[in-house]
Amino acid sequence: MEHDAREIWETQISAAKQAVISAGVQPEEIVSIGITNQRETVVMWDKDTGKPVYKAIVWQCRRSTEICEELISAGVDTLFHERTGLRLDPYFSGTKLCWLFREIPGLKALAENGEILFGTVDSWLLWNLTGRHVTDITNASRTLLFNIQNESWDDDLLTILGIPSEILPEVLSCSDDFGKTKKEFFGAEIPVTGVAGDQQAALFGHTCFYPGMAKNTYGTGCFTLLNTGDTPVQSKNNLLTTVAWRLGKKTTFALEGSVFIAGAVIQWLRDEMQLINAASESEELAVSVPDSNGVYLVPAFVGLGAPYWDPDVRGAIFGITRGVTRAHIVRAALESIAYQSDDLFTAMSGDCGTPIEMLKADGGATANSFLMQFQADISGIPVQIPQVSEITALGAAYFAGLYCGFWSDMKEIEKNWQMKCHYAANMNNKERQKRIDLWHQAVSASRSYVVK
Repeated sequence: MEHDAREIWETQISAAKQAVISAGVQPEEIVSIGITNQRETVVMWDKDTGKPVYKAIVWQCRRSTEICEELISAGVDTLFHERTGLRLDPYFSGTKLCWLFREIPGLKALAENGEILFGTVDSWLLWNLTGRHVTDITNASRTLLFNIQNESWDDDLLTILGIPSEILPEVLSCSDDFGKTKKEFFGAEIPVTGVAGDQQAALFGHTCFYPGMAKNTYGTGCFTLLNTGDTPVQSKNNLLTTVAWRLGKKTTFALEGSVFIAGAVIQWLRDEMQLINAASESEELAVSVPDSNGVYLVPAFVGLGAPYWDPDVRGAIFGITRGVTRAHIVRAALESIAYQSDDLFTAMSGDCGTPIEMLKADGGATANSFLMQFQADISGIPVQIPQVSEITALGAAYFAGLYCGFWSDMKEIEKNWQMKCHYAANMNNKERQKRIDLWHQAVSASRSYVVK
């Protein structure tokens, strides 16, 4: 799973220039820029020419699976987990870098000589925009190389993975001075003062500023983050511990869980199974039947993410009878998104000892009213949808605006949040538990059927 790093840069600078034109403002009027990005993706480029030395390896890429298995066999997985809050999984940047140094002849020598640089997508954009080699703490915390206890790159982990420290960017806070854009891009030097990985930016955009507040982003996958305050909580339920943000010298932490297949299951219904012609049809079909008629769909197309972390399980459909129709299968697919998310909420509540009282949601699938209502019902948690749908970009703007003084503090930002709609939980506890138990039976049965 690769991207062309040059194309990422060219499309972003083009979009930024167009945004200035569309807004009808002069570059001198823009007081700051915020950046948010897909996390974990690895970009490496020549320090002098700026040319990428390899394709950008995307967060979804699993090519470093064998490296992770080697490290787990060597017994260092606990060390990585304690220091980074993450698991040894191909999802993260560190083993992707390790793969590059093993597979590309001469690359490690160039790195040790300080001739090439590494960064996640934010670093790549910042280097092109400003000439500075920097990142923010949220992106650094997703690399498997960053110690979230002392908030610095970890020499021991770098040594284990064989990664020279010379390639690493400087780590700044989320609201900070990341440099000024080169005048050639916009006709003025504009400060970049906010950077955060997409999921952390969404948490901030939702104004989940206090411990216990949670958000879920419904995209191709689902990403749930729960604010745990100024203390990193080590999960007992296979969740990730990550940096939520750092403002000044104060760091806020979060628990995170990832569902690999969410909106992607609807794409599968449309593109591969051809049960629907458009994603929007899924809601109409789902509400055309009173329930899924006993059908449970486990969309483990690429294994299961948190809290299972089972890469070998594959998808399955259970409960099929002669009376099952297309509508039942489509409804079961939508319900699977909510069931998987509920597994994350339950794990988070178990780690923190308190239930989630409100869920703030964003992402394309929040337009599906059936899914949002079923999520509230099956989890017993009210769901709020914000007025601003591009909540991740809003979070990046908040970080940038705090540093340059556009917003005076987080309380002012909190007042800026507006709700578009609210879904209350209506299902009784007995029915809810019955359905969840059947879902877990389906997951268990799926995991028992493994083909390697």
